[in-house]
Amino acid sequence: MSTFDLAGEPGTGAGSEHLPDDAAVEPPAVGVAALVRQRLGECSPAERRVARALLASYPAAGLGTVASLAERAEVSGPTVLRFLSRLGFGGYPEFQRALRDELTERETSPLTAYRAAERTGGRPEGALPRAAASLPEAVAGTLAELPQGELDAAVRLLADQQLRVTAVGGRFSGLLAHYLVLHLMQVRGGSRLLPSTPVERTDMLVDVGRRDLFVLFDFRRYEEPTLALAREVTARGARVLLFTDRWLSPVAGLAEVVLPSRVESPSPYDSFVPTLALVETLVAALIDRLGPVAGKRLKAMEQAQQTYGGS
Repeated sequence: MSTFDLAGEPGTGAGSEHLPDDAAVEPPAVGVAALVRQRLGECSPAERRVARALLASYPAAGLGTVASLAERAEVSGPTVLRFLSRLGFGGYPEFQRALRDELTERETSPLTAYRAAERTGGRPEGALPRAAASLPEAVAGTLAELPQGELDAAVRLLADQQLRVTAVGGRFSGLLAHYLVLHLMQVRGGSRLLPSTPVERTDMLVDVGRRDLFVLFDFRRYEEPTLALAREVTARGARVLLFTDRWLSPVAGLAEVVLPSRVESPSPYDSFVPTLALVETLVAALIDRLGPVAGKRLKAMEQAQQTYGGS
């Protein structure tokens, strides 16, 4: 972080990057990038350029000066400050503090969380009370914070049967990708997991193009191969739907739709329970949109299972 000027624009003083006191509002308790996406529809065209410039190189673009962010977005400095005001920040220093705090949270590992709990006396209340306190709130918060427009956009993509769906997850989130694909196989077809073996992956990726939709799952301690894959397939014209956490994977800058989840957990590990709830919500909305098409597919699948076996 030493390569960035975190103190504000040189020669202007921090005060020039503050908005009036009546503009300072406590921002919502979501990641900055997720907040940007939530408010994008409210922004002016110039403010949207700031948002896209920030998301395209997140969070680095926000850790420089006001002038550098304005230059990236090809707007004026006051436009950047108006954009931050719309997000609820009282000024550029407050915005950068939020980014720095977010960077710390993004780098948290299970070991870091475990050691933090040890330093504060552990978790004496027991796993069941912790789960009862954290998991329902995390699920409710995830669903409440998700913009309806993002869910609608995800459903439209998945309902387009001209698109071939390929789902990809990481070491743990691969389970969520598999779960989603099993549902998509039953209600729309044309869905698959990206294989792990090199030959099979190459065979599947060599023909990627505009009729492909990649559903990627990427959570903090983000996996570089997932970002590399997103870059490659979008360069070929494929579209990307991203499931991630509230801090947003770097893939968010390439994704057409981003569905963030909270990760609060009763253990040192991040929870995928909220993301699982989001996946099931998406499947329910997809079935609603497909209507009789989904029913016909389900009937055919059931008949095939009776013929060929399996469950």
